[in-house]
Amino acid sequence: MSKKTNKIIYKFRKFVSKKSIRFKKIYFVLVKLHRFYCFVTAPLHVLPDFYIIGTQKGGTSSLYDYLITHPSIEPCYTKEPSYFDRYFERGLHWYKVSFPFKLHKFIKINFFKKNFLTGEASVRYLDHPFAPQRIKEITPDAKFIILLRNPISRSFSQYSRVKGNNRENLSFKEAFLNESKRTKDDFKKIYENPLYYADSYFTYSYFERGLYVDKIKRWMEVFPKEQFLIIQSEEFFKNPSKTYNDVLEFLGLKLFSLKKFEIKGKVNKNRTIDDDFRNELVDYFKPHNQKLYDFLGKSFDWN
Repeated sequence: MSKKTNKIIYKFRKFVSKKSIRFKKIYFVLVKLHRFYCFVTAPLHVLPDFYIIGTQKGGTSSLYDYLITHPSIEPCYTKEPSYFDRYFERGLHWYKVSFPFKLHKFIKINFFKKNFLTGEASVRYLDHPFAPQRIKEITPDAKFIILLRNPISRSFSQYSRVKGNNRENLSFKEAFLNESKRTKDDFKKIYENPLYYADSYFTYSYFERGLYVDKIKRWMEVFPKEQFLIIQSEEFFKNPSKTYNDVLEFLGLKLFSLKKFEIKGKVNKNRTIDDDFRNELVDYFKPHNQKLYDFLGKSFDWN
């Protein structure tokens, strides 16, 4: 199935879902029919070969869009299915139908003599405590790509997005001072109920999600380091062509030239960080960044 067809199917499913949700009975029937379709056809689909697991606001959407332009990479129907964090209770059959058919892979490899890879990019996986083991059980040999952005810039970008969606009433500094109060209990509920989705944590944990080292260690306790490629977001933004080909090499694919590299995401130039508060954040993140540099054996020079 072509990449254009994938996009059409995704847009159609999204359109039908939005329209039918107004009519509960119709929506209920459509959900049941879709679940039945998933159950019946799941064995016909492949599973992902790679995952972009984070970080949010680190350039993941742009990188994923670049990757699926490669002739050997087929996309997931939706870039961010969020199965291993938000929708795990829906079952593996629900997840598998988001990926290409096995027949597609067979034809591409045997008739067109091309490599075939597929993957997805769900940025909350890096932060979710159960995502590594869940993925290990179904795709133990998968490869993982992590983009890491200066945690100050990353947190402010996430904050600006939430603010722009009218879900944030606090100032950036107030959000920092109140973060633990707003998110700690919600995150703890995941351990009490692994199927619980901690919406407040993933929405308002602007700063905690920039403490990368412990999250990466958790993943590397489940998968060997060789299965990870860690990219500095700033380097990706500065030289996307080089990063793109580094990722292709990591995935075992031939290098490929794109005509255009366009970074996705909106920049709100009307919002800035107060200089004094920025200095506070530099001091706050400094020891955490140093732990990350020590663990990875390289420095990103964030300040």
